[in-house]
Formats: sequence, C-alpha cells, structure tokens
Amino acid sequence: MSRRVEQKAQARERVAALRAQQQRAERRKRLLIAVGAVVAVVVVVGGLVLIKVTGGGGDKTATGPSGTADAQIVTALSSIPAETFAKVGSNDVQAAPSAITAPALTADGKPKVLYIGAEFCPYCAAERWPVSVALSRFGTFSNLGTTHSASEDVFPNTPTLSFHGAKYTSQWLSFTGLETTTNEKGADGQYKPLDTPSADDQKTFQTYNAPPYVKSGGSIPFIDLGGKFVGSGATYSPEILAGKTQAEIAEALKDPSSPIAKAVDASANVYTAAICGITNNQPAAVCSTDAVKTAAGKLGKA
Repeated sequence: MSRRVEQKAQARERVAALRAQQQRAERRKRLLIAVGAVVAVVVVVGGLVLIKVTGGGGDKTATGPSGTADAQIVTALSSIPAETFAKVGSNDVQAAPSAITAPALTADGKPKVLYIGAEFCPYCAAERWPVSVALSRFGTFSNLGTTHSASEDVFPNTPTLSFHGAKYTSQWLSFTGLETTTNEKGADGQYKPLDTPSADDQKTFQTYNAPPYVKSGGSIPFIDLGGKFVGSGATYSPEILAGKTQAEIAEALKDPSSPIAKAVDASANVYTAAICGITNNQPAAVCSTDAVKTAAGKLGKA
C-alpha cells in the first residue's frame, strides 16, 4: 500500500516539475517576444533618424553644407575656360535682363550691380550661380556663402550660394547682394529676416521691380545693373541643379557638355554682356569675346 502511495507521490512531483518547466519556457518565450519588439522599435527609430540625417527615404537631393564657400568653389567661379563660355553661347537662355531708361545706379564712383533675393527662394538659388560667375569675370568675391532654398518650397533644397555677408572687389564696378530672409521659418511661420535694404536700394527695388520695367512686379530675385538693365526671376529652371552639391555644380561649370554649364554659363554670358554695357566694355579681354557680343543680342530693349 505504501508502495502505491510513493508511486503516486512521485508521479505528482513529475507532473509538477513538468508544469514548472513549461511555465519557465512560456516566460522565456514572452520575454524574447518583448525584447524582439523593443529591438524592432529601436531599429525602426534608428533607421528614421539615419534617413533624416543622411537625406534618405527617397529624397536624393544633395544640398551640400551651409556656411562659407570653400576656396575651390570660389576659384571655380572665376576660372571657367573661355572656350567653355564660347561653346555654351546664350541661345538656350530662357530670359534676360531688359534695358531701361533710368538714372545711373552707382556706388563709390563706379557702376553698381544690385541684387535682392532671399535664401528660401529656389529661383534666387538658381540665379545666384550665373550672377556670381558673371561678376567673377570683373572682380573677386570674399566670404561668399553657401546655402540651399527652403525644403517646403517648389524645387526644394536647391543648392546655391549666398550673398549675405559677402564682399566684392572690382576696379570696374561695385556690387550689393542682399538676402532679405533665411531659408528657415520662425515661430510666426514666416521666414526669418536677414538683410535689410538701404532706403535707396529699397526705392530702386520698388520702382523698377514692376511693369513696365519687368513683366511681373515684386518677383525675386531682382537685379539692377547700373540703372541700365533690370531683371526679375530666374533665367533657367532650378530643377537642373537638383541632387547636386555646391562643389559638384562648381565642378560642372567648366564642362560645356554639362546641362549645368549650358544653363549657368549661358546665363552668365548674358549678365556679362549687360555688365559690359555699364563698364564701357571693360575689361576688353572679357567684353570683346564673341560669346559676350552675341549674348548682348539677348538683352531686352528699352
């Protein structure tokens, strides 16, 4: 009788041990599931952070850094071969400054080029390249900036230069480049203010950035070249610059087969022709080239 009791007791112990083993296995399973879920969340969050930092997630736009332009970029603007300007010509330029009848725009006893734009503006982003290239044929930039257009606008994050804080030296002309806002919005939902035009520059902007001087009033970028020519808007599509860094754009400027050179350098030829019109065709090495003479035919008439 005691033998049977002992066997039953041993059987109950085996059942209890088996149940305890099953419970431990179930707890381990639940723990592994929980840990796996946490790891999955961490991986997903980490991936999203990586996408945000590297610009992934399908957005292949490469804007390059914001700050002061590398010396290589500034050098590239002023060292485009003459044969490149000759090959790209100006036939494909979509728009060009037009001649106006107005008092001469000057500063420090020299013809003045006035540029008014904003860092958020994609059309300004596109136009700074040919304006900078053209001006680099007459003088030297220092402290030129790099930035990109706003991410929330059309042609988002267009890589570009910035005239905010830039200095320009030339024996033939002066230059004022103003960026009225940044590419970031403040708490009020408006782009943060940056450069404030002087009273004279504001008057020039309000007077000549309107019909009949330009087709649509108030557009940016606005550029006045010595009071003799004005332009408003971009001379080519910002889309051409999409997905590039500033360094890549600068490098492409010397290649006449590049779509970037065909757009930027061609527009620079037109701006160069306008600037030659206010410097008495100086320097001759620039203004006497066939490419610049031909580009003068693209300028609108008064």
